[in-house]
Amino acid sequence: MKISIVTPLYRSAPYIEELHRRCVATIASIGSADYEIIFVNDASPDDSLSVARRVAEGDPHVRVIDLSRNFGQHPAALTGLAQASGDYAFVLDSDLEDDPEWLALFLEAMRSRDCDVVYGINTNQKGGFLYTRLRRLFYRTLTWLSGVDFPANVCSARLMSRRYVDALLQFRESQVFMAGIWHMAGFTQMPVEVVKRDSSPTTYSTRRLIGIFVNAVTAFSVRPLMAISVAGILLSIAAFLFTLWVVFQKLLFGIAIQGWASVMAAVLIIGGLSLFFNGIMAIYIAKIFLEVKQRPRTIVKSVFQQGAEPGGPPQSGSGQPQGQKTEERQPPVPTVSA
Repeated sequence: MKISIVTPLYRSAPYIEELHRRCVATIASIGSADYEIIFVNDASPDDSLSVARRVAEGDPHVRVIDLSRNFGQHPAALTGLAQASGDYAFVLDSDLEDDPEWLALFLEAMRSRDCDVVYGINTNQKGGFLYTRLRRLFYRTLTWLSGVDFPANVCSARLMSRRYVDALLQFRESQVFMAGIWHMAGFTQMPVEVVKRDSSPTTYSTRRLIGIFVNAVTAFSVRPLMAISVAGILLSIAAFLFTLWVVFQKLLFGIAIQGWASVMAAVLIIGGLSLFFNGIMAIYIAKIFLEVKQRPRTIVKSVFQQGAEPGGPPQSGSGQPQGQKTEERQPPVPTVSA
């Protein structure tokens, strides 16, 4: 049994050495001698890359993937999973808010429940009153709009079987909403309650949450487009009935409907709704525009691993069938040996 541990690096320099030490100790405690730890440097502005390379120099099981620029946490994690070759893959954050010891807990739960995925549910909600309420509203609204019951308070940490990882990597969209992809990949998934550490302030501001919400809804639901159609039909019916009423009043009673204020109010309401509806459609069109370009999700600049052959391509364990193209499996990338 081989276990692959994947973690993206961004401002992670203070945590990398302890993370490595605890991961190795956890793997030793579960009796797995074969493992790999994949650090994916997402163009971290600190010295995360140099610290990770220093760790790799002392452990041949460690591989460091350096991305050409900052692509984001989730694309970086998927890049690491595409390079993983283990029978099980364990993804977690690198800031030690996710305990590496959860690996043993998740593995025990996976074996006892005979499932393909075990993921953490955080019982210690992070953030203040407004953040927690917005987060709760986010998941409820997302579930209602998408028709998919997304689990709330999901941690990044999850243990996955090989066949689940292979299925996960078949999702090719560049606009990634990981919580949705985790769920939509299917298979038997089991939650485990954990207590996530609160070692740093949340980076998910209200503005960023709104952006994630819009991306999530447009990526997994067409209900907003259907709502626009329904609203257009209802407004057309209302306008038709109002026109009939005006004509009826004029022909039978000689009453002319007057009032500049009421006319302007109707114009502004209809105009505002039209702009709002056009904005929703524009978001969907923009996503189509980005996806049809088929740009790579990430670009690997170099791979570092002790004892690797210089100049060789990075090892790939994406689990994709032969002949199926993936953006992570790129032409030969410079590989630096220790």
